[in-house]
Amino acid sequence: MKKFLINSCLAVACVLGLAACGGCGRQGADSTESPDAGQTDSCSFLGFEPEMYSSREARVRKGEFFSGILMKLGLSASEAYLLSDACDSVFDARTLRVGNMYQAYYGTDAEDSTCTERLKYLVYWQDRVNGYVFDCSSPYSAWTVSRPVVTSTRYADVTITSSLWNDMLDAGVSPLLILSLSDIYAWTVDFFGLQKGDRFRVVYDEKTCEGDVIAVDTVRYAVFTHRDEDFPAIMFNQHDGGNIYWNEKGESMRKAFLKAPLHYSRISSGFSYARRHPITRRVQPHTGVDYAAPAGTPVMSIGDGVVTSRKNEGAGGNVVRIRHNSVYSTAYLHLSGYASGLKVGQRVRQGDVIGYVGSTGRSTGPHLDFRVWKNGSPINPLKMQSPPAEPLNEEFRAEFEEICRRYASEIDSLQSAIPASPIG
Repeated sequence: MKKFLINSCLAVACVLGLAACGGCGRQGADSTESPDAGQTDSCSFLGFEPEMYSSREARVRKGEFFSGILMKLGLSASEAYLLSDACDSVFDARTLRVGNMYQAYYGTDAEDSTCTERLKYLVYWQDRVNGYVFDCSSPYSAWTVSRPVVTSTRYADVTITSSLWNDMLDAGVSPLLILSLSDIYAWTVDFFGLQKGDRFRVVYDEKTCEGDVIAVDTVRYAVFTHRDEDFPAIMFNQHDGGNIYWNEKGESMRKAFLKAPLHYSRISSGFSYARRHPITRRVQPHTGVDYAAPAGTPVMSIGDGVVTSRKNEGAGGNVVRIRHNSVYSTAYLHLSGYASGLKVGQRVRQGDVIGYVGSTGRSTGPHLDFRVWKNGSPINPLKMQSPPAEPLNEEFRAEFEEICRRYASEIDSLQSAIPASPIG
C-alpha cells in the first residue's frame, strides 16, 4: 500500500503552468495563491497599528454583555454607554456570542503626565475571518474588518488504509474536503462502504486565513478509484442554474437517489434473509440496512417523493414511509422523532430531513433501519442502481470534453512528478 509524497513545489508549478508556488506538504502544493479582493496588508488591515499598543486577549464568557466587557476592560459606565450608542449602526450588541475572541489594545495619551494606559481599541471577532474594531476614544466609532483570506488551488492524493477521515489527516489534507467529496459523490460512492485501497485524487480550491483552512471552496476535478475502476467527477457550469458536476460521459453526478439517508456513520447490520435478531435471537429476514449513528442525527429522504405514512409501528418504532415513484418506495425505522411539520401526503425533496435517529421500538441502541422496495419487493439498498439525471447539454459537449482531457492530463502529470513513498 502506498501513499504519495509531493516533495517538489517546482514540479507541480511546472505542470500547472504557474509562475510561483506556495509551501509543500504530503497532500500536494499550492498551484495558485492569491488574497481575496479587498484585503490589505496584514499589519494594517485593522485600521490602526497594533504593534504600537500593549494588548490582552480573551473570549466572551457566558452571561457577559458588550457594555460589561467594555467596563471590565477599563471604560467607565458612561463611556461604555456612549461607545455602544455611537456604534449601534455598525455593531448590534445582541450578536455577541459566548466563546468568540476579542483583543483589547492599550496606550497612553500624550497629555497624560502619569503615563497611565487606557483602552484605545477593542477588536471583536464574529467568526474566524470577520470582525469589528471599536475606537474607544471620543468621538467613538466602529468599523468592520476581515482578516486576509488566501485562495489556493491544491492537489490531494489519498489512498484509504484505515478510514477516509484519518487518511486525509495523515496526508495533510483538510477533512473539509471530505464534505465536498461526499456531496459530489453522494449518488455514486457509498461512503459507508469505502474499502482499503480505494483512492481519491482531487484538484480543488482551498481558502486559508492566517494559515488555518477555513473552507474547501471548489472541487474542480476528482477521480475516485475502486477496485481498479476510475470514477471521475468534472466541474463544468453550463449556466442553467442546475448541476455543475458530471462524469466523463457528460452524465450528471446527481442521480435519482442518494446513496445513504444520513451523513457519515457506519453500517451495523446488512441486508439478509437469515439474520439472528439481536433481541429475540430468532433467525428472521432483515430486509434493510442498519446505520449506527448518535441519537438525534438527521435522517434525509434519499429522493423526491410523497410521505405515505408517519407513525409508530410497534417493533419498528417511529417510522416514515415515502413513495418516490411507481417503482421505488423507502422506509426509515426506529426514529426518535419526526421533522417539524412532516405529515402524510406531504411532498419531500431529495435531502430533506424527515426525522432523527433514535432507538424506538425493538432496538438495542440508536440506529436507523433503512429499507427500499422496488415494484413492491424489498431490495438491498447498498446494491440499488439509480439512473442518471439530466445529461450535459450537447452544445457544450466539445468544450466539456476539452476540459476533461486537460484535467486528466494535468492530474496524470502531477502524479508522475511525485515519487511514491511507502507507508510506515
